[in-house]
Amino acid sequence: MTQINIQYFKHPYAEFVLGSYQGKLCLCDFRYRKMRESVDKRIQRGLNASYVEQTDDILESVKEQLESYFLGELSRFDIPLLMVGTDFQKSVWQALQAVPYGETATYHGLAVAIGNEKAVRAVGNANGANGLAIIIPCHRIIGRQGALVGYAGGLPLKQRLLTLEQNLFI
Repeated sequence: MTQINIQYFKHPYAEFVLGSYQGKLCLCDFRYRKMRESVDKRIQRGLNASYVEQTDDILESVKEQLESYFLGELSRFDIPLLMVGTDFQKSVWQALQAVPYGETATYHGLAVAIGNEKAVRAVGNANGANGLAIIIPCHRIIGRQGALVGYAGGLPLKQRLLTLEQNLFI
């Protein structure tokens, strides 16, 4: 069995668990979220690998880029990603990456973007299963009426991230 290097990264905004596999980021998630165990199982099973707590160049780069993002100095991450999930989940996560910094979209808009307008609930579930928080910007997704809904890091953090991005420090 191969290994996924993981590190814990504590920031004033949130505490994260970061993971890399064969030179790509496969995990950037909230350490204490409700779905922590299911996300970890999906990634480890999908890569046939286990977690080993050690750092590497990818994890160090992610920490630096997250710091820059939280300071309002970075609007686009430059990290090779490895998305671990179903084809449907990956299609949603790819659509999430197309939502521009400082903007929001709806679950319905994402469903339309992936060509499955009726899959709003499934899109919401895939959004919630995103194991690459911040990097794949699931925080930019809001309810159809503009309400802040569902976020693994909590709604106060979601609001804080949207405010950070909309202040457009860049």
